[in-house]
Amino acid sequence: MLQPQSRTALPPFAATAAVVAILYFARDVFLPLAIAVLLTFALAPIVSWLRRFGVPRLVSVIACVLAAFGVVAVFSFVVVSQIGEVAQNVPTYQSNILNKVRALKESGSGEGIIDRLSGVIERVGQEIDKPEDNVAPAAHPSRPDPLLVEIFTPQKPIETLMNLITPLIGPLATAGLVIVVVIFMLLEREDLRDRFIRLVGYGDLHRTTEALQDAGRRVGQYLLMQLVVNVAYGVPIGIGLWLLGIPNAILWGLLAIVLRFVPYIGPAIAMILPLFLAIAVAPGWSLVLWAAALFIAMELVINNVLEPWLYGSRTGLSPLAIIVAAIFWTWLWGPVGLVLSTPLTVCLVVLGKHVPQFEFLEVLFGNEPVLDPKERLYQRLLAGDPDEATDHAEEMLETEYLVDFYGNVAIPALLLGEFDRARGALTDEQRTRVAASAVVLVANLNEIAGEEADEEDEAPEDVTQDDGEPADELPDGAGKAVLCIGGRGELDNAAAAMLAQVLTVQGATVATANHADVEPSSIRSLPLEGVHTAVIGFLNADSLHHGRFLVRRLKRAKPSLRVGVVLWTDGAAGDADKLAGDLNADFAAFNMAGATIGALTDAPAVPLKAAKRKVRRPSQAGRKSKTA
Repeated sequence: MLQPQSRTALPPFAATAAVVAILYFARDVFLPLAIAVLLTFALAPIVSWLRRFGVPRLVSVIACVLAAFGVVAVFSFVVVSQIGEVAQNVPTYQSNILNKVRALKESGSGEGIIDRLSGVIERVGQEIDKPEDNVAPAAHPSRPDPLLVEIFTPQKPIETLMNLITPLIGPLATAGLVIVVVIFMLLEREDLRDRFIRLVGYGDLHRTTEALQDAGRRVGQYLLMQLVVNVAYGVPIGIGLWLLGIPNAILWGLLAIVLRFVPYIGPAIAMILPLFLAIAVAPGWSLVLWAAALFIAMELVINNVLEPWLYGSRTGLSPLAIIVAAIFWTWLWGPVGLVLSTPLTVCLVVLGKHVPQFEFLEVLFGNEPVLDPKERLYQRLLAGDPDEATDHAEEMLETEYLVDFYGNVAIPALLLGEFDRARGALTDEQRTRVAASAVVLVANLNEIAGEEADEEDEAPEDVTQDDGEPADELPDGAGKAVLCIGGRGELDNAAAAMLAQVLTVQGATVATANHADVEPSSIRSLPLEGVHTAVIGFLNADSLHHGRFLVRRLKRAKPSLRVGVVLWTDGAAGDADKLAGDLNADFAAFNMAGATIGALTDAPAVPLKAAKRKVRRPSQAGRKSKTA
């Protein structure tokens, strides 16, 4: 019988390459459609808002579209007029530029960098213009060079008008197409949504609807918040440059608004042009320094205050994904693709989030962690990197207590290692490395444990168990001595060290013993004098039969000793009382909070039950001989 082939999460490479090729060669078609779709996402909330006030659909759509493109037209007109004014005034700044160049040359006493660069360029030019040496001498006397004659034919007025209009036909046609497509998309938005659902996800309406809402929300919020941020950036820039006395401050403020849509390099381009003009306007350098300080101050405020406050990471993209997307879409669609790179990549991430075949897009470009905290910690322990594991732990301990971190992250990470060991995927060397790294992690967290112990409220009032159920308040361990024992292996020893640190935070005096210390030959040498409770921990349920023998040996070594067993589980807690009865233990637990409570409880030790021994019946021959 043939086995069904497993579906891969990645689409075929040929299909992906075909899609990229179509987007590249048909960019004249897809680029206006992409712009129209993004504008539809941006204008749809405004249309919905007008509809709630009873404005007819057609009126609200046309009003929004005309207002949006009217603002773009006015913006473009102001920018073009300002650029023309700058071009006319550039010759007036020539003297200031020449004076600054002379000052730079004189600052090097004739041997500055500018002089050396000029000399190099001049020598290279002379070498290029120098005639070749192997040219044969001319047989005849050289003739004078011919004169260049240019024939000038005056153009007719119609030809002049056509030369002016022809370059504008393409952009105007594209703008008109975008306007028409946006209007129809806004008018038929619900119908297009239903058709998309029927075409793509009719069998899973919930997932398809969630994907559409997620894409619209992310893209719409990004465009709106980015516009707000850019305006909050460009307006103060324009006002500040005007106060500094830099000409055409309106132009630089408007360009700052537009160029900030370009990731990373946009603000740098917006800063270079005003700084160059500041060099040309004033004879000194103070104006340049003030203008640079203005841009740097605004960047710091926008990046560290305004952007996190307004939208933070609502796009769902990682910083590296934004850079890679900018490079890809610029190669694909040019400068317009650079501006559209972020919203288009947001759509791809949403596609990867809701469509399993494209999950790799969310993994590559998303900003959500791709590994659970326990998996991330286990990976670092497996790599033998306790320092990075400590960094991750300290980040989590800023909002959590040690008992929560160990119970919800660290112990489950050790359970992953125990699972790999049980199925033969973990070598002895790797197991030793994981255990040693975990012990180093516990040692690195001693300072945080001391800070928790020194707090006025030594333990959290509402501790939650690993299964999410509320646990009782952790008891005070002052005056109690506890011995934490690793049950069967090195990973159990690491778990015992974590439990010991939590008990230390609660004020108890704690010692640890590894699994080798409870072997029959060495269990009598355990430091049980003054110990109130011994806790044995196991990561593997198959080791519980060994736990029964350990409980009996410890109770024989010290009858007054309370002995508890912890079976670290990554799930439901189970019946602790039944487990304790089966093992003849004083208590049993399944998580960090339960183990802490059981170890610090003021309950007397349970007497050791007499072991049931099988009485061997004498054989028939034995009975006969006894009778005789």
